[in-house]
Amino acid sequence: MGFDPEELYEVDSDVPDLDGAVLLHFFEGFMDAGSTGRLVTDHLTGEIENRVIARFDVDRLIDYRSRRPSMTYAVDHWEDYEAPELAIRLMHDTDGTPFLLLSGPEPDHEWERFAAAVRQLVERWGVRLTVGYHGIPMGAPHTRPLGVTTHATRDSLIGDHQPLPNRMQVPGSAAAMLEYRFGEWGHDAMGFAAHVPHYLAQSAYPAAALQVLESIGRATGLRLPDGELRAASEVANAEIDRQVAESDEVADVVRALERQYDTFAEASGQSLLAESQEHLPTAEELGSQFEAFLAEQGGDSQER
Repeated sequence: MGFDPEELYEVDSDVPDLDGAVLLHFFEGFMDAGSTGRLVTDHLTGEIENRVIARFDVDRLIDYRSRRPSMTYAVDHWEDYEAPELAIRLMHDTDGTPFLLLSGPEPDHEWERFAAAVRQLVERWGVRLTVGYHGIPMGAPHTRPLGVTTHATRDSLIGDHQPLPNRMQVPGSAAAMLEYRFGEWGHDAMGFAAHVPHYLAQSAYPAAALQVLESIGRATGLRLPDGELRAASEVANAEIDRQVAESDEVADVVRALERQYDTFAEASGQSLLAESQEHLPTAEELGSQFEAFLAEQGGDSQER
């Protein structure tokens, strides 16, 4: 490479021993049904004391014109500029175990160099596992157990989770490419994709974020606080039930999905889309859902 990946980031001079730590990561801008990844990230940064120990050069990585940062105009002058930040934060779980969170806008440019830069930091600090997370739209009802698709660079990392049985092509992301490259480099990496009912994909859905948080805890051994997220999930679920009850059209959709779910569960003795075992759409159906969701997100971003 003509450009040293080390020049993409700055590291704090006071970084403790992180050997064996876990690195979580979420990038805004790609598919995130139910705002699952954003909710998890906001929850962690809001509930756990943290500090930035590494920052990436957003001027090199981000296309400002595709995702324009917010600025505040007050009467006759510019008062504030919300500069984008792509950074790694040091956190500790409830037992005091250190872990890292890499978050911010998804890089628009230099994915390979960005991945190489993250690799340098992972090897520098002795990180044992990287974990990504987000939400994907699924044809499942909110009244049944939520599923979580798990993927990893080694089969043993997946454990009891049931992976997607299909082979398919979907739009790429920096997070997916990062996991792919880490597998090639011999580093353990995995990811969780919460199944968000398609009719809730454009709304914040805390139940999916809670499911992801619990999955991360089981996979990494981290004890992460969940009280605020659990409370938000209960409030949101109650509001969803209220709105479904007030709309015959939405109620019909939910009942149809419930019948589909229950018919399969009765016939197979398994939970449709539950974490332990899954009955999933075909690769073509999943690809179509993902493409449609990304198209809707792209339209929204253009409007903004």
